[in-house]
Amino acid sequence: MNNKNFELAIATAGGLIGALETVIRGRSDTIRLVVSALLADGHVLLEDYPGSGKTTLAKTLGRLIAKDGHDPSEEHILPFRRIQFTPDMLPGDVLGVNIFDPKIGGFHFVHGPIFAHIVLADEINRTGPKVQAAFLECMAEKQVTIDNVTHKLDRLFFVIGTQNPLDLAGTYPLPLVQLDRFLLKIPMSYVDAETEVQILAEHGKIVEAADHIDPVCTRNEILSARNACAEVNISPALREAIVDIVQSTRSNPLIQFGASTRAALMLQSAVRGYALVNGRDYANEDDLKFIAPFVLLHRLRIHSGAGNPREALQQLMAPHVEKLVARGLQ
Repeated sequence: MNNKNFELAIATAGGLIGALETVIRGRSDTIRLVVSALLADGHVLLEDYPGSGKTTLAKTLGRLIAKDGHDPSEEHILPFRRIQFTPDMLPGDVLGVNIFDPKIGGFHFVHGPIFAHIVLADEINRTGPKVQAAFLECMAEKQVTIDNVTHKLDRLFFVIGTQNPLDLAGTYPLPLVQLDRFLLKIPMSYVDAETEVQILAEHGKIVEAADHIDPVCTRNEILSARNACAEVNISPALREAIVDIVQSTRSNPLIQFGASTRAALMLQSAVRGYALVNGRDYANEDDLKFIAPFVLLHRLRIHSGAGNPREALQQLMAPHVEKLVARGLQ
């Protein structure tokens, strides 16, 4: 891929980040991670507190991406949809249902809220296993199957899921197979006092900006940026470090379930996305060190005796990152 394509992709990422930061204050790291996942064609799970800005972030991101032209066959696909998951929800409430139309004497499919560019799956761990299983196909295959008929989702399809740390398990804890479909799990915390004062002082202006923000890129530009992301250079040494880290999770006595080969592939994709967000067409050890916890921690089962899971993972990664740095200095 030529340099111009990378420059366009970097400009697309920068435009999204800059626009989001005008609305979402004090969340620069979260914004950069979300955009990294979007470019890497993965989904994001936010572990957040109520009122932390997750809906505003997802809605604003949807508004920043314009549709390309007018295709009547895709009128059912909106830029953004929010799905509030509840225990009594049925798969049809999310995916859509076949409705009998007496005028035509047959059934036609009514598309559910899953048909959108950006989907906010709010409190996804509060719905039942049946809905979770139906949602799994959407995230993994970008398609919906109703009555043995498959309906394709948009290529841009991007899920931002949330769960509340105040009641982490929720009603139906997400199984590992569902968690594994999220590229990144991003913990969110309260903003600092200075940022909160700024939010209170400029709340009206922030709301106005969120409601009237203009698109900064098109759907096709996001898809082109994804193609560029897939071409970000991963050196043989960096790829070996990724494999070494994943392999070490499988032999560590403090880890009950290690990371899979899919986890290694997703870590490579996330490293590429984060490198692109940082304006580079190559990835380095800093990208790996920063983003690995967001990719791996929700895929591992770490014994309680290991202490803080993040610190345990960093200790596990340390020798492999040091080896990578040493190879780079040679």
